[in-house]
Amino acid sequence: MVGRQKGRDEAPRRSRYGRSIARLRSVSMGAFPLWRSRLLFLAGGIGVGLAAVGMAKGADLAQEGFKALTAPSPLIALLLTPAGFALAALLARTVFPNSQGSGIPQVIAARHARDDGFRKGLISLRVGVGKVLVLFLGLLCGASAGREGPTVQVGAVIMAAFGRLTPDRLPGLLLAGGAAGVAAAFNTPLAGIVFGIEELGRAYEARSSGLIVAGIVAAGLTSLGLMGNYTYFGTTPADMPLATAWIVPVVAVAGGLAGGVFSRLVILFARGLPGRLGRLVAARPILFAAACGLAVALCGLASGGSVYGTGYEEARAILHGDAPASPLFAPLKFLATVLSSVSGIPGGLFAPSLAVGAGLGGVMHPLVPAAPVGAMVLLGMVAYLTGVLQAPITSFVIVTEMTQNHALMIPLMVAALVADAASKAVCRSGLYHTLAEIMLERADVPGQPVARTG
Repeated sequence: MVGRQKGRDEAPRRSRYGRSIARLRSVSMGAFPLWRSRLLFLAGGIGVGLAAVGMAKGADLAQEGFKALTAPSPLIALLLTPAGFALAALLARTVFPNSQGSGIPQVIAARHARDDGFRKGLISLRVGVGKVLVLFLGLLCGASAGREGPTVQVGAVIMAAFGRLTPDRLPGLLLAGGAAGVAAAFNTPLAGIVFGIEELGRAYEARSSGLIVAGIVAAGLTSLGLMGNYTYFGTTPADMPLATAWIVPVVAVAGGLAGGVFSRLVILFARGLPGRLGRLVAARPILFAAACGLAVALCGLASGGSVYGTGYEEARAILHGDAPASPLFAPLKFLATVLSSVSGIPGGLFAPSLAVGAGLGGVMHPLVPAAPVGAMVLLGMVAYLTGVLQAPITSFVIVTEMTQNHALMIPLMVAALVADAASKAVCRSGLYHTLAEIMLERADVPGQPVARTG
């Protein structure tokens, strides 16, 4: 009797123990995918940070190489730049397809693509390697291009490689990779988050928001660990007296209109020029790239060599008053960047756009001599970058973070909003999303290549 009673008492205990084990197993199995996703985003973010640092160093070396090659005579660019453009366009079209342009439209298109094969073609490791190598080749030959946009595509490529373990999280990984690329390239983590939401996603993904931030933090810490804590353009305390505030909408309209014209031109070439000229460009893309390179070289000669490369040094010098803004710098840098963008070679728009904006703000400074030149330059940067991107929040946040200037927060916000409206009067749709739409449209037509100017 006692034995039977003891067995009956132990049975419920074994049952409760079994249920507890089952619950723990269920909880642990449910938590595994979440922790796996977190580790993937963190590991991918570290990879993006390493890539961003490497691309920054490589871009600087490429620009120094161009200066060394043209040191004997500036006229060397008349041969070097067209030949380099032709070779870069050939490699981008044949060896590394989908590596052309800034890379941001490719990431947007990959997030929205229905065809898995087309998506993989935009974010494959081959594309990432080609993006870096051909970008350096372009800068080595004097292209007016930046590295930040390509860093976005490379960041998405790295995250996509990790995403093969969790295919259901691929859109979030691409968003995180692109945002982490911006954050690590400029050392602007807040701008990376805003850019991911405003430009890459155009929607807030609550399910991936924390993981995206984790990826950006990992990329940013990696960059900081290797390069130290720095401000991209250096700090500037420039403020704007209230009596000169009337210049804010003037600069904003000028920058917004110029940025809208830039976007309109790039989209026009992406869709294809009409008539005989358009057919000639489509039939001879390498020759067209060489012609663009020749025109960039002519712009370089006319500017004294200031429009080659990213434009970072020129913009920094104008911002801090180390060099006056030449009246020719902004229009020639604008033209050189248009030519580089439509030529079919890899290259980003962020740094060249900031340089054009700096030149624009510097030239307009004599209109309000009471205002610091740094304030005018920052307004020009925000206005023109907004005009190109039509992403006003990203524009003023990224410029604020790059200079650690919070005194101009309100004027920069106003400039961004006004410039965005001015840009839309010239170009109704945003540059990157329009280029992504062109890619998606052509992907549905057999035999059509992906847009050259992505």
